[in-house]
Amino acid sequence: MTKIIMSGCNGKMGQMITGLVAADEEAEIVAGIDTYMGIQNTYPVFANIAECEIKADAIIDFSAPACLDAILQYAIEKQVPAVLCTTGYTKEQIAQIEEASKQVAILKSANMSMGINLLIKLLREAAPVLEEAGFDIEIVEKHHNLKKDAPSGTALALADAVNESLDGKLTYVYDRSQRMQARDRKELGLSAVRGGTIVGDHDVIFAGTDEVITFSHSAYSKGVFGKGAIQAAKFIKGKPAAHYEMSDVINAG
Repeated sequence: MTKIIMSGCNGKMGQMITGLVAADEEAEIVAGIDTYMGIQNTYPVFANIAECEIKADAIIDFSAPACLDAILQYAIEKQVPAVLCTTGYTKEQIAQIEEASKQVAILKSANMSMGINLLIKLLREAAPVLEEAGFDIEIVEKHHNLKKDAPSGTALALADAVNESLDGKLTYVYDRSQRMQARDRKELGLSAVRGGTIVGDHDVIFAGTDEVITFSHSAYSKGVFGKGAIQAAKFIKGKPAAHYEMSDVINAG
């Protein structure tokens, strides 16, 4: 049994995961963290994680970047591994996560979907072949109208997977509206669409001469992210201090 502290428990993802864990015989939420107390949960909820004295095997965080300091401090002091699912971290916060992972097990992923993480693996293999053959690479992501960060953390993760496989030779371009020039071969364009209730669509487009190859992933429910987070919590239970990714979860399976 994996005992979980759910950070952001009263948000949409927190409530989604609460429902999924309730039906999971191998996991249990023993405490929640949220400043909003307007929801009745089957577990105790604390406004600040520092107030929680309930023992757990892992933290799942679907809150906000502003909560990172408290979560990392708690994880280190209590030696509770953390699964960080929040997006929109600054470069300084990412460095902070890397430093904390030297003291406690941390799994950070911009997208908890198993499908997205398998796609990342495939892109690492496909990008060098197609780029060498002269294909231009563009990424288009679509999300609901309430999403604040753009491009999405997942789009950046896909771009990084492509670029790392090409030894970092590409330059990310987010806006061409002020440029009157042809596309450079070393560009990797990222475009963001915001509208309606789109859960998450990502297209990685390889555009060549007279042919286009597109790698696509569509999430039809936030449940795919919740299931991945729970699987990650089970994986990270008892793991030594290190920075883990969803690829580690996939390989372990």
